[in-house]
Amino acid sequence: MTELPELSGKVALVTGASRGIGYGVAEALVARGDRVCITGRGEDALKEAVEALGAERVIAVAGKAHDPDHQTEAVARTMEAFGRVDFLVNNAGTNPVFGPIADLDLDVARKVFETNVVSALGFAQKTWHAWQKENGGAIVNIASVAGLAPSPFIGAYGVSKAAMINLTQQLAHEFAPKVRVNAIAPAVVKTRFAQALYEGREEEAAASYPLGRLGVPSDIGGAAAFLTSGQSDWITGQTLVVDGGIFLNAGVG
Repeated sequence: MTELPELSGKVALVTGASRGIGYGVAEALVARGDRVCITGRGEDALKEAVEALGAERVIAVAGKAHDPDHQTEAVARTMEAFGRVDFLVNNAGTNPVFGPIADLDLDVARKVFETNVVSALGFAQKTWHAWQKENGGAIVNIASVAGLAPSPFIGAYGVSKAAMINLTQQLAHEFAPKVRVNAIAPAVVKTRFAQALYEGREEEAAASYPLGRLGVPSDIGGAAAFLTSGQSDWITGQTLVVDGGIFLNAGVG
């Protein structure tokens, strides 16, 4: 980004944002003038993301999302650098296995829930106590359409995202009226994370979408920017489905 907009005065923490959806969210927030802290596991990838987004506005903290010490460090570093943390976008997630849930290793299931659900709760607790409880703000949890209906071969991921949707409602109830909490449920977005769902067959995969294409990170970035803006001030506890119309195919046909 060569030209940066005027500062908005707002600050966001976006987890899992060195690439993919998280990067798309960070890019959208920086583009409107927010300062942003991004997290992820790889220091090199985070460094590249900071350089691309603009080091004047963006910092990075490397670590594993489910590690409480990393959560504490990320929130503390955001507060030290920018003095506030208005918005939290919980994007960090994992899906290390494909196959029937009946045969799923329970240790893998625990890992999925630790990363996809418990980490989101941990970050929400820490941003709440660090800034939002007294000053307000918004939280956006990146869920999935897999959390709304059964999905072949990614059952554990889907169950974890269903839990994320319920967590969103619970936090929205508890954090009101100071903090609004909403979720975004994307369908397949073209990222390295989702590559196995469309690689080598993108045209075929996209053909079932009424809008004729798979999602891209900026689609989710725009939705997250809306849900952390004043335009959504009367929206909380909701899950915004961003799916290119794929759920329309469940109707009578």
